[in-house]
Amino acid sequence: MFSKDKFLEGEILLIDKPLEWTSFQVVNAIRWAIRKKYELKKIKVGHAGTLDPLATGLLIVCTGKATKKIQDIQGQEKTYEGSLLLGKTTPSFDLETEVDHEYPFDHITEPQIKEVASGFIGEIIQKPPIFSAIRKNGKRLYEYARKGENVTVPERHVFIRELEITGFQPPEVHFRVVCSKGTYIRSLAHDMGKALGSGAYLSGLRRTKIGLYNVDNACLPRIFKENLAGASENTG
Repeated sequence: MFSKDKFLEGEILLIDKPLEWTSFQVVNAIRWAIRKKYELKKIKVGHAGTLDPLATGLLIVCTGKATKKIQDIQGQEKTYEGSLLLGKTTPSFDLETEVDHEYPFDHITEPQIKEVASGFIGEIIQKPPIFSAIRKNGKRLYEYARKGENVTVPERHVFIRELEITGFQPPEVHFRVVCSKGTYIRSLAHDMGKALGSGAYLSGLRRTKIGLYNVDNACLPRIFKENLAGASENTG
């Protein structure tokens, strides 16, 4: 049951982020809908873990006093389902940028992919893509990248608990991964391509879980707004 008081006290909303939406756009849409419904001048709304525009799936949106829980939620383990395309690379490690190199991939078999995947399980050192929102010297890395400026991307330690190959239809590999906060699945796809003696970029990604929160219980922003608009004006 929606109510103004509940949103102000703090709600944790499970949103299924659509393709090509930014996480910021989702937060703005939720904030605008709540403010309009209850004629509020302002209300705190934030999300617990960015999803790239080309990814879909679970985005946790917190309102009111629940925004204090964002850091704890962000730190929880995450589960993704995705696909990578063998034989090509892009500067962004996904479909955001054009293909810059092509490589042979006919030598790659499913057993090889599974063997390589097993080598990424556990603690690994990862270099995030230059097209990322990580800050360096007060600027986002993608700001440097879009200007063609050279910048050293800092490495980070992340933990992969599970990496399962769920399908292989050359040149596309489908996978499921359970990982720690801070893991870049784009970098994982890129690194797997290198380990296979080829290249690869992330061709699709969907976040299905954050801790115990599941995308099966989430709704699209459009559905949230429709449900909110049709709710009673109850404030208690």
